[in-house]
Amino acid sequence: MLQNNVQLIGNVGAEIELKGTNENNVVNFSLATDESYTNSQGQKVEKTVWHRIVAWGKTAQILSEHTKKGSKLLVKGKLTYNKYTKEKDGVKFDIQTTEIQVNEFLFLGNPKK
Repeated sequence: MLQNNVQLIGNVGAEIELKGTNENNVVNFSLATDESYTNSQGQKVEKTVWHRIVAWGKTAQILSEHTKKGSKLLVKGKLTYNKYTKEKDGVKFDIQTTEIQVNEFLFLGNPKK
């Protein structure tokens, strides 16, 4: 049983650019998921959440060749956490990121027009 497993359905936020060569291919892109709910005042609230997505190897190549901004995708993978130090104006601070590393994906339709 997989203990670190995530599945999202959303729309690609920008054109996907392939980096690297052959087995070292990688793509990084954003995926927008939408949700709506009714708040305590009875108003409908719509919310978009952006997720950082990374894919490697053949998966990265296929995504870069067949995916456009607005494409609807189902991605399955695992959560990964990264931490690095950044410096701005002589001050160092830590940045933490969370991203989904894609193991599987499915194209769900054409890009939005």
